[in-house]
Amino acid sequence: MADLGFWKLAQQDPDHLALVEPDGTEHTAGELLAACNQVAHGLRAAGVGKGDTVAGLLHNFAPFMELYLGAMQIGAYLVPINWHLAPPEIQYIVEDSESKVFVDSHDALDKLKSGQPTTLPEDRTAGAVMNYTSGTTGRPKGVRRPLVDLDPDTNAELHTFLLNLFEIEAHNNGVHLVAAPLYHTAVLNFGSASLNMGHTLVLLDKWTPEDTLDRIDRYKVTTSHMVPTMFHRLLALPEETKQKYDVSSLRQVIHSAAPCPIDVKRRMLEWWGPTIWEYYAATEGGGTVVNPEEWLQKPGTVGKPWPISEVKIFDDEGNELPAGQIGTVYMKMGDISFEYHGDEEKTKKSWRNGFFTVGDAGELDEDGWLFLRDRKSDMIISGGVNIYPAEIEGELLTHPKVGDAAVFGIPDEDWGEQIKAVVEPGDGVEPGPQLEQELIAFLQERIAKYKIPKSVDFVAELPRDPNGKLYKRKLRDPYWEGKERQI
Repeated sequence: MADLGFWKLAQQDPDHLALVEPDGTEHTAGELLAACNQVAHGLRAAGVGKGDTVAGLLHNFAPFMELYLGAMQIGAYLVPINWHLAPPEIQYIVEDSESKVFVDSHDALDKLKSGQPTTLPEDRTAGAVMNYTSGTTGRPKGVRRPLVDLDPDTNAELHTFLLNLFEIEAHNNGVHLVAAPLYHTAVLNFGSASLNMGHTLVLLDKWTPEDTLDRIDRYKVTTSHMVPTMFHRLLALPEETKQKYDVSSLRQVIHSAAPCPIDVKRRMLEWWGPTIWEYYAATEGGGTVVNPEEWLQKPGTVGKPWPISEVKIFDDEGNELPAGQIGTVYMKMGDISFEYHGDEEKTKKSWRNGFFTVGDAGELDEDGWLFLRDRKSDMIISGGVNIYPAEIEGELLTHPKVGDAAVFGIPDEDWGEQIKAVVEPGDGVEPGPQLEQELIAFLQERIAKYKIPKSVDFVAELPRDPNGKLYKRKLRDPYWEGKERQI
């Protein structure tokens, strides 16, 4: 078997199809190698050295991967920036990360490459990605890890360990569909690891359910990384549309980022077979994993810890909780550490006894399987009772007239908080009082009375980012203006 790691593989088989852009443009491994080498030389010519930072504001096209593969050869930190951000937000990240170079267009990258050699740079050393977390409060912070003292090829091979967790094999005619923006931590991790395994990357820039099925069919996609919102919208396609496309090439479709309603996952497994894997992790590190067969035995679990990870549940006083009790989820991944760039206080608050948290609430069962309940910051406390919106949202999403749903707490003088649901109706569904009554009656048959929303509002579209993350604060904050939440 050939070595792993993109740069080695590209030299051994330059004619291998490495990348397909959203418009269908194809790039061989040799072409991508030449381009990323030019980027590496161009970055050095611009004064970027080991430990320096480079920021990129690029869509899901070849230049994104060229910049990534170039920076990873010269010991630079790459900061991928969300291109949905407003100019002041982008400026903040560029300045906060102390980036020496900012690439905001294909033209800018072409200038960086212009006149540079296509050979491997000398004195190659592994770089790293510094993602900025979207945080629940305040401005985002860069998650910065110490650089490893390894050559890029060895580091790239080690990077493929991520895919081993999901029983993904190297080479093997692998084709990975990048279904969400590469500026997201997991999307870039899975995409780059696939490239380092010798797989072909097929990029989507604007996700739609039918485009996804089209690419799976056309390129015989074997793996992808998705989020539950994508599953919900795929399932909502007309049956005749689903039947048009062959999805039998799929081997592993991995999902995370938000709780997946049990009914949604069951239906995806019925459609795509035993291909749906799930994991729980964070930009900061650590994680759990569960395969399709295990999930069917433990519906709703997000898995057991990775081989080098540990998971514990602590209460607010720092006491470790036993199985079956809900608390804050803390993780640890070997001896790996991180800091929030420029925010010592946030770094300190995230750690407890060598474990870190991103604020999720959950519990372990007696067999050690982790079940998430919600973001702790999203938990509703009504009449002293803890209520987890994700459970209610999951039930709403099983209703055929619901396109998307969000549940959160709003002020209530008697109860502290009352439950509010905001629903994006399905295509062609008329919002209004009749639909509100229908949804509340539907929930009354499925969940406890104290979890039923007092009211349902309707919006044309919920505020989600392209990776499926719901910006719940945008919905909730107006209700709390001038008031203080206790969470």
